[in-house]
Amino acid sequence: MIDLVLAYKVLGKDPVLKKVIKSTGKFEASRPNPDVYFALLQSITSQQLSAKAGDTIFGRFLDLFPDGVPHPDKVIKMNIEKMRNAGLSYAKAGYIKNIAKFSITNGLEYRKLNRMDDEELMNYLIAIKGVGRWTSEMILMFTLNRPDILPVDDVGIRNEMKALYDIEGEGKVFVENMKEIAQAWQPYRTLACRHLWRYRDS
Repeated sequence: MIDLVLAYKVLGKDPVLKKVIKSTGKFEASRPNPDVYFALLQSITSQQLSAKAGDTIFGRFLDLFPDGVPHPDKVIKMNIEKMRNAGLSYAKAGYIKNIAKFSITNGLEYRKLNRMDDEELMNYLIAIKGVGRWTSEMILMFTLNRPDILPVDDVGIRNEMKALYDIEGEGKVFVENMKEIAQAWQPYRTLACRHLWRYRDS
């Protein structure tokens, strides 16, 4: 768990971000969620859907299991059509099966994952077919509470940084400009991004 007093002291040195934080209010400390397997299933289910639709479909998916727990071995054996009837697309049903297989063969235990550094962990998760870099970044930020993640491909973060910092350029040039600005936020870029998302939503 990060020292929020120190984190806000560091982020407050950026005058633009300081105004954003004042506008959005500060976050409270939170603990990591050790169930990365479950978080991945939920993330894949909810992708490209509204929060309400994602929650509804994931709830139907959980209802397919007698105890409401999608144990990896049961997910692997489950008929895809049954998963489709819960609202999952063929692609997402396949990705969920991939996560279950990876959990059994490679492992998604918190103790194992927590020993990896950020880049190593992202590459480990990306090895699962259907899990991209953005998904792995969200897992690191919101499930594992890694404090220094900057998701440069996230549309919301890109748009807010472009508007607030008047970033110019396209493609790699734009990304490098984002990273340069965010250097001042290290090692608390996750918290900075959470404020940018909240600012966008408000």
